[in-house]
Amino acid sequence: MRRGSGVLLSVSSLPSPYGIGTFSEEAYRFVDFLVESGQTYWQILPLGPTSYGDSPYQSFSTFAGNPYFIDPDELVKEGVLTAEECREADCTGHPNYVEYGDLYEKRLALLKKAYERSEISGDESFQRFVEKNQSWLKDYALFMTVKKCFDGKSWLEWAEDIRMRWGYSIDYYYKEYAEEIEFYEYLQYKFTEQWTKLKKYANEHGIRIIGDIPIYVALDSADTWAHPDLFQMDENRKPTGVAGCPPDAFSATGQLWGNPLYRWDVHRNQEYDWWVRRMQHCYELYDVVRIDHFRGFDEYYSIPYGDTDATGGHWEKGPGMDLFRMLEAKLGKRHVIAEDLGLMTDSVRQLVKDSGYPNMKVIGFAFDGDSNCDHLPHHYQKNCVVYTGTHDNETLMQWYAHQDEERRAFVQEYMNHPQTTEKEMHWNFIRLAMLSSADTCIVPVQDYLGLGEEARMNFPSTMGNNWKWRMGKDDLTKELGEKILCLTKLSSRVNDRYWDYAAKKEAAEKAAKAAEEAAKKEANKETKNEAKKETEKSAAEKDFHEKHHKG
Repeated sequence: MRRGSGVLLSVSSLPSPYGIGTFSEEAYRFVDFLVESGQTYWQILPLGPTSYGDSPYQSFSTFAGNPYFIDPDELVKEGVLTAEECREADCTGHPNYVEYGDLYEKRLALLKKAYERSEISGDESFQRFVEKNQSWLKDYALFMTVKKCFDGKSWLEWAEDIRMRWGYSIDYYYKEYAEEIEFYEYLQYKFTEQWTKLKKYANEHGIRIIGDIPIYVALDSADTWAHPDLFQMDENRKPTGVAGCPPDAFSATGQLWGNPLYRWDVHRNQEYDWWVRRMQHCYELYDVVRIDHFRGFDEYYSIPYGDTDATGGHWEKGPGMDLFRMLEAKLGKRHVIAEDLGLMTDSVRQLVKDSGYPNMKVIGFAFDGDSNCDHLPHHYQKNCVVYTGTHDNETLMQWYAHQDEERRAFVQEYMNHPQTTEKEMHWNFIRLAMLSSADTCIVPVQDYLGLGEEARMNFPSTMGNNWKWRMGKDDLTKELGEKILCLTKLSSRVNDRYWDYAAKKEAAEKAAKAAEEAAKKEANKETKNEAKKETEKSAAEKDFHEKHHKG
């Protein structure tokens, strides 16, 4: 990854008139903003369909896309929805927050109308899409259909025949619910169609997409239901061990995530085929992939299924470099960011080093009072990605507001006592990240906007008030873009394509100015001609009157 910078913004956080960000005109405007401010990357959060808790890191499928991101306005243009129907299904309760409950009630019903009017069954491009993605799409569409039949319950609570995927039961649901299954295939078709168009626009303008995937899949997902042999489950399809983190200074009982753990021996015997397909699919969606919880490939924390907290867990060995060597052999060298935050050991550091992937540094973690902290910029190697913060952290302004005088004094000493008001303090942290030696710098849009607690995206190990924040329609001002561009130029991170854009913009402005001046000259010429005609007319009238008077 060449020296560059970008902005972290979830698709869900884009402005839109329908309660959640979509692949709408606002998404294209955001790409334009990135171009104008000299950026190279747009980092997003996982694009999968969210389940209970609304977390993009707990999705019904690691392959599928979130149907909430489909732009209803595009469906209006196609003639399968009306503008009035879209307005009636608007889920905007608050302009800066997503209301997932309303979306669940209204959005799928709206999309169902579009499907019923689409006549998609006879569409050849739709059939090609289904055929191309049958390795995951068939199971996902069936999974979502059966889940609806069981009132949204986890597949672990379904009737035994379909939970265990007995052949006759699978055949029954395919036959009886063929239309509903096709509806879920249609949603993935429209999602892919719109996202592909948006990504192409971004790439053509020099913006690369950084996608984000969790190391694990959700327990209640099509992945675990369709491939139980790849996960640590017993003969009744119940997990034996689930993922989490051990107790630490932040939590006395650790973190219990509940994701099923992989049977790495099975994956190894299959030459990691499922992982190859997963990553290959990711590179159809993104240009760079950030893998969350990278340390789990070295060692992972296993908690007995059914435990109420993480205190009873233990560490087990992961696949290590064996997986990444196979991925490179099958897919070639690809851009990966290793999220190596959290508890670090020598073996994890060695795995990151052996992989060659850039790892992560976070400015918000740097100022713990110890100048030896790895996250302080003077310790950075070039091959890393520095963030001012992540989706799991406080915003810069929120973090700084919570610091005591001693910590603030350390910050100011490190920054050489910047004479800045607290309201503008976030720019000092951003400047520190941008001017660092890290090849890549990513700043959450909340930090550029200088927002506080109200804009935090996620508070780990809590539920009910996360993943909701949305950007205002008028937040990305021309002045903000110019300020970002100035800092991007100063830190030598400007996207090469920016100069083409700037040259074309300058040429267009010159052409517009020249046209304006030409129009003015023409207008002046017309005015002079009119004045001359008036003068000649007046002289002729005067001459006529004088002759008439004499006569």
